[in-house]
Amino acid sequence: MLGVDKPSDVAVLKIDAKELPVVRIGDAQQAKVGEWVVAIGSPFGFENSVTAGIISAKSRSLPAEGYVSFLQTDVAINPGNSGGPLFNLNGEVIGINSQIYSRSGGYQGLSFAIPINVAMKVEKQLLDHGKVSRGRLGVMIQEMNQDLANSFGLEKPFGALVSSVEKDSPAEQAGIESGDVILKFNGKEIVHSSDLPSLVADLTPGAAATVEIWRKGRTKTLSVKVGELNSSASNSGTEGSSKGKLGLAVRPLTAEERKKIELAKDEGVLVERVAEGPAAQAGIRPGDIVLSVNGEKVGTVEKLRSLVEKSGKQLAVYLLRGDMKLFVAIRTE
Repeated sequence: MLGVDKPSDVAVLKIDAKELPVVRIGDAQQAKVGEWVVAIGSPFGFENSVTAGIISAKSRSLPAEGYVSFLQTDVAINPGNSGGPLFNLNGEVIGINSQIYSRSGGYQGLSFAIPINVAMKVEKQLLDHGKVSRGRLGVMIQEMNQDLANSFGLEKPFGALVSSVEKDSPAEQAGIESGDVILKFNGKEIVHSSDLPSLVADLTPGAAATVEIWRKGRTKTLSVKVGELNSSASNSGTEGSSKGKLGLAVRPLTAEERKKIELAKDEGVLVERVAEGPAAQAGIRPGDIVLSVNGEKVGTVEKLRSLVEKSGKQLAVYLLRGDMKLFVAIRTE
């Protein structure tokens, strides 16, 4: 073995042999949804088996697999042909069959392949440098939905919503802020938040890139120099509410609580109870800390009440939940 890249699940092997048959390498980016593809291998030990299907989707992101945009197919993949080639009808390899999604442990119509373009880039870096380097922005992102889009003044739910920015990260140095919606990266549209990680990771650390964002009702273009992704990244306590409009019971944070989670004096109120209402429907939980509403900081119960009262039908609520920051869209009517 010459090298292995765990994030992409690709390894490079050296075989001491001559006159071996070879396959032609295709271009996964040219593949189209609905196109017929075939896989070869030895499922359950049945040698030289061929299974066929179509490409169901492209650029599919899977949990814990954020740096590979998979090809989704309905080609039957079972132990013995996973890791084998996925061919188009021109006989070109466009992917490496990687995994399935199943509740039974066997094939159930969902299989995923690593695009051959990704595998070939990994192979080149492993041979040239002995490791794979990936670009890094230093942001946490979440998917947009229609409610969030309405809250941020966007007509359609597209882009990657920045829920937090790492301190001293390339994103922070470029001026990216929580609440920004990344619309394009290096000129490529971000339709779903899952589109962004693979585009960033594909860049060489130190490379310059442009990021088009949506901030406070207008677009803005920022320049960023990507970093390298690591391979391993006085309060009384009086309870208050937002006049029942959200269905929340909140209170100010104590000095000890603020110190523990490193929040400023004028930042955050703690959710103690969630009654039936808009907040509960949006998924807000007891223990969440409300940091801002529609981009304005919340540090007191009165401030939260005021922001809720003057807001329209849509609110973008910025929360701290454990170690994670996220936006939640709330409809008040």
